[in-house]
Amino acid sequence: MANKFFGNWMVKNILWAIVLVVLLIVGAAFGLNRLTHHGKEIIVPDFTNMKVNEAVYEASLSQIRVQVIDSVYIRRMGRGAIYSQNPKPGARVKKGRRVLLTINSVTPKKVQMPNLVGYSMRQAKAELGSRGLVLGKLVYVSDMATNNVLRQLLGNREIEAGTMVDSGSEIDLVVGLSSMDNQTYVPDVTGMKFLRARDAVHDNSLNIKRLIFDKGVKTYADSLDAVVYRQVPAASRAPILLGSDVTLYLSNDPLARP
Repeated sequence: MANKFFGNWMVKNILWAIVLVVLLIVGAAFGLNRLTHHGKEIIVPDFTNMKVNEAVYEASLSQIRVQVIDSVYIRRMGRGAIYSQNPKPGARVKKGRRVLLTINSVTPKKVQMPNLVGYSMRQAKAELGSRGLVLGKLVYVSDMATNNVLRQLLGNREIEAGTMVDSGSEIDLVVGLSSMDNQTYVPDVTGMKFLRARDAVHDNSLNIKRLIFDKGVKTYADSLDAVVYRQVPAASRAPILLGSDVTLYLSNDPLARP
């Protein structure tokens, strides 16, 4: 009976059609995965303080690309060394992604101070970075809106928008702190390089109280390659007041690294 059923030409055609549809669906799914590299993400390396040719080589190993798009001037940093990158180190990207690099220029560069008053802290930090400036200290004062920028300071003095300043200058921000929204959490920055750890601390509305480097860190270039092996306070799920201080211990010794 079964042989007679499956021997029917109409049944055979229907079965072959089903098989063909299944094969087409499987093939399309496989092809889509190949085209989009589905499920295959690459962790962006930390190119900080590398020369561009070193970054190009390191990027090729990770199957991504790098491109220099801007420069800043950091007095103590090696000329031509990579100062920052986008996406940041540790970000997950697809194969072939382009990482944009900002390098340290050979000669000093002046940039125009933006007007950050009224920005959120995160917006102000991003704007400073786009101008080649660095977020220094967060000074919290009582206000109805938490992390709203109230003043901008350079060397403890208020700096007006439009003023020309050295690229790489640290700008302190006076920001608001509401009693209804005044807590954050301490991130885990162990294993991160100095600049990446500093960004993570600031992104959580905290300040770096002290940077303690071991004896092997003798130059500014050494400090950029140093990795955090201890932090005080340690990362915690317990809330902490915005603007609190974090002390970082850094080393170039691979044995000290987590």
